[in-house]
Amino acid sequence: MTLRPTSPRLHGAFTLMEVTLALATSAVVLAGIGGAFYSALRLRDRTAMAIDESLPLFRTLEVIKRDLKGALPPGGVMAGDFVYGPLPSDSALSQGNGLQFSTTTGILRDGEPWGDVQEITYQLRPPAQRDDRGGQDLVRSVSRNLLSTMGVLGEDAVVLANVDRFEVECYDGYQWQTAWDTTLSQTNLPLAVRVRLQQAPEAGMSSRDFEPFEIVVPLAIQIRAEATSTNITEEGTQ
Repeated sequence: MTLRPTSPRLHGAFTLMEVTLALATSAVVLAGIGGAFYSALRLRDRTAMAIDESLPLFRTLEVIKRDLKGALPPGGVMAGDFVYGPLPSDSALSQGNGLQFSTTTGILRDGEPWGDVQEITYQLRPPAQRDDRGGQDLVRSVSRNLLSTMGVLGEDAVVLANVDRFEVECYDGYQWQTAWDTTLSQTNLPLAVRVRLQQAPEAGMSSRDFEPFEIVVPLAIQIRAEATSTNITEEGTQ
């Protein structure tokens, strides 16, 4: 009886060529997975960085929106005028037009005599510390002592740094106005206010990478309780 030699293929073995091809294919697949994973990590890091950089801008827009929603019409006991344009400059550092109005966003605290009405001013000023990015500081000035006749200066706080543009437009019911002053022609609040903010680009980036952010805030005329009761009493006596 003659025994035939057993072929290696009958025992399920792989040739060197098959092993080499399998290793090469695995290497290509792993390289693709690694590249995709690395790209996903970079995208996550860029997204997180963009969100972190935009948070101060969104917070500033929310503060402005809250102040505008509480805006008071001029002519009240504590309410001043609504002005966007050149302001009587309290500081020689003020740059360009400013936004000034009275609002009811004051926080009531124990031990402080101030009410909820306060005068708010938004203006651009040169930064205290210059950096490579440039731009101005958007300063929010708050005056709580509205009964003072001494012209008390407000408390200043930088709400956003590196601001390239701060623009306000007021809607009169027909078109958007680039200036508003209730001490002159306009006698009441605008129907809506559009605020546009744009930060200066970082070093090595163009202004196209920092598009302006815009909010539109409708203004509802608020009738204060004491004014309403006074009007009712006067009508009753007549």
